[in-house]
Amino acid sequence: MQLILKQNVDNLGEEGDVVKVKPGYGRNFLMPQGLAISASKGNLARLEVEKVAIEARKQQQRQDAESIAKRIEAQALTIEKRVGEENKLYGSVTSSDLADRLAEQGLVIDRRKIVLDEPIKRVGETEVTVKVGYQVLAKLKVNIVPLAE
Repeated sequence: MQLILKQNVDNLGEEGDVVKVKPGYGRNFLMPQGLAISASKGNLARLEVEKVAIEARKQQQRQDAESIAKRIEAQALTIEKRVGEENKLYGSVTSSDLADRLAEQGLVIDRRKIVLDEPIKRVGETEVTVKVGYQVLAKLKVNIVPLAE
């Protein structure tokens, strides 16, 4: 089944791409969610007319993603947590904690865009990858320090 994407879909394509997917995925997920339309002759003709506008929108969104990435890389988060023996944390620091901390500093990032292989459980400095969008990745420096009691 061929579809035209109306929005970016992770691991599939960007807005305006013509993609081939399995019929069930297209009919049951992409089309009902408004992420794609069928690749009929009429829709393909309309896509050709709208390509210039789509490219301009993509370029603007790429520039926005790059500016957000620069702001993230300029940040250095310091998080205080209670620690036990051998500088292990009671609990852990998760992507939700990092997203909340970034939101406090004026950067609203979806927690699912923060890439953590596993939650942070040790004191020290860690570098975390943030998927900003349009294949733009940012490195966020996170420093976990013991809570002063």
